[in-house]
Amino acid sequence: MISHFVRKNLACFIPKQIFNSVQIPCFFSSSSSPEEQPSTSPTVFDFLLHKHNFSPEAAERIASIYPRLINPEKADSVLSFLKETGFSHTQLEKIIRHRPRFLSAKADVSIKPKIKIFQDLGFSSADICSIISNDPAILHMSVGNNIKPSLSVLKNLLGSNYNVARILKLSAWFVTSNLETTMVPNFEFLKSVGIPRDRILLLLHNYPRTFLLKPETIRRSVYKAEEMGVDRSSKVFIYAVRALSSMSNDAWEVKLQGFRDIGFSESDILEIFMKAPSSFVSSMVKIKKITEVILGTGKYTLSCIVKHPVCFSCSVEKRYKPRFRILGILESRNLIENWPSLGEVYILTDDKFFEKFVRPYSDVVGDDDAYVKTSLVRGKRGIKY
Repeated sequence: MISHFVRKNLACFIPKQIFNSVQIPCFFSSSSSPEEQPSTSPTVFDFLLHKHNFSPEAAERIASIYPRLINPEKADSVLSFLKETGFSHTQLEKIIRHRPRFLSAKADVSIKPKIKIFQDLGFSSADICSIISNDPAILHMSVGNNIKPSLSVLKNLLGSNYNVARILKLSAWFVTSNLETTMVPNFEFLKSVGIPRDRILLLLHNYPRTFLLKPETIRRSVYKAEEMGVDRSSKVFIYAVRALSSMSNDAWEVKLQGFRDIGFSESDILEIFMKAPSSFVSSMVKIKKITEVILGTGKYTLSCIVKHPVCFSCSVEKRYKPRFRILGILESRNLIENWPSLGEVYILTDDKFFEKFVRPYSDVVGDDDAYVKTSLVRGKRGIKY
């Protein structure tokens, strides 16, 4: 070989000690290194798009993170198994976008055991697919250390696969979290202070992540709610606990000051909290905007808001502005003498508001005012506004 010839002749001119320590690169080799060999593996983009019918957008996004398949057989095995389990194309795309490296996982070792534990516990295929696609991190968890213990705890607390599946569809964190240090003590503490099980479950279904907070946070919130005068037997008590547990003491003080800055008195603030504690979870930006829009009509006062604090949960753009504008048009045409109460404005569903304040006057203003006419068409079609 040429490289051997070069090395042999160089030995004549270089001292032995130095020559033996020198590595002569093989520039003249007639064969290529493995890295220089053209790869026969398909790109991730082509594999997902053509073999597994991923959308071009999903395939491109995944390929930008994970450009080339190390082992196409492994990837094919994983995707084929997930399809057989019942995952839709949309769910598969979501899972692989979230965890592209699943394409290099061993299906028998890393994927199938996680699916099987759900199947063994009686979960339906639809529930399994929904739960896992909502949080693919479940497939990274240990069966023995995470998935099985968490499902067992949930089954004991909630009583049925239906209830467990319902919770996991809302938040799969219940599988990826240590429930023995969060959910179990929180659940038991709320029971110990006299809160009925059905209300605890109501809170769990509406705000599941509250139960994943530190137990000391829940205890502090329970005692704080009582200090503020909320009765444990009240239906709003659990929502008061949830509102208080969602923010630190400093954040709570900032929230109170925000209400004061708007113009609410201390008694107003307490009354709002007693009636609708969940209002305090809304951002101050939203609370201020809603207050401005309501007061801007000239028809309602701060006392009206205090009387109907649930108003803070509604949308300015989707509820208040459209309805206030319609009421203003009707008043300008002398079609109504008085505006409805604030409670009626936000409580009525779109269909009921339409039937009461739009349909009866469609012959009078529907063809003359584009906005009311649009509302009439939307109401006929059942479109929300």
